Amino acid sequence: MTITITARARHWAMAAGCSLGLLSGPAAAQDTAQSPGRIIVLINPNSNEAATQSMAGLAQAAIGDAAKVEGRSNAGAPALLTTPEDMANAVPGVVAIGTEAAADPRVAALIVSAFSDPGLPELRAAVEIPVFGIGEEVFHEAARDGRPFGIVTVTPDEKLVESFRQKAAALGYEAQYRGVRVTPGDPTELVQDPARLDAALAEAVGQSTGKDGAEAVIMGGGPLSASAVRLQPQFDQPLVVAVTAAARAAAKQVARAD
Repeated sequence: MTITITARARHWAMAAGCSLGLLSGPAAAQDTAQSPGRIIVLINPNSNEAATQSMAGLAQAAIGDAAKVEGRSNAGAPALLTTPEDMANAVPGVVAIGTEAAADPRVAALIVSAFSDPGLPELRAAVEIPVFGIGEEVFHEAARDGRPFGIVTVTPDEKLVESFRQKAAALGYEAQYRGVRVTPGDPTELVQDPARLDAALAEAVGQSTGKDGAEAVIMGGGPLSASAVRLQPQFDQPLVVAVTAAARAAAKQVARAD
C-alpha cells in the first residue's frame, strides 16, 4: 500500500414519491409527496451540518426524482472524523438516527455518509430497510470491470488508512488496489479553506494516477464529494464520488421495492 503526503492546495464546498392510496380529489394530490416508500435518509456521522446538506444535495442530484433525499447530522460527534476512535465513537449516534428514521414508513433506505462506514453493520442489524455505506459502494464502483483504483483523502491516520486496504481486501479488490495518497497538514483546517482543499486534492489525484497507476480514483470522504465534481474536468480518469455511488445504489433498491 502507498501512503504518501502530498503538497499544495485549492476549493471546498460543498419527492418523496408515491404509493398512491385510494384517495380522491385534492387531498390525494397533496398526500402523494408524503406517501410511504420514497424517502432516502442520508446520515452524516459527523456534526458538520453544511457538509450534511452538501452531501444530501449531491445525492439528490445523482438520483433525480427517484426519491427525496433528507440529510441528518450526528450532533454529538466532532465536525470531522479523522481517527478510528472518532469512527467508533460516532456509531451510537448513527444507529440512533437511523433507527429513528426507519420508524417513518415513508423512509425506504438509509445511507451512512462517511468513508469508513461507521455504524453500517450495527445499523443494518437494527433496522429492516436497506442500509448503504458510501465507502462500501464506492469501492464497488471504482473497481468495476477490473480496473485498478486508488484513494485520495485528507485524513493521515495510519490505522484509518490501513482500514482502507482491509476493506479493499474484504470486498475482493486487493489486487486492483493501488493505495492511498494523503494531503498534508491538519485536515480540519484544510476542509475549511475551499481554495486550498481543491488544490491539495488535485495534486493527490495526480500522484495516484501518474505514479500509482490508478485508472479510477476514489475521493475518500463524504465532505470531499463536491470537490471531486469540480476537479473532474482536470482528469481523464474518473474521480469516483462515494456519496453519489451510494445514492444510486439506494435509488435502485427503492425502485425494485416499488
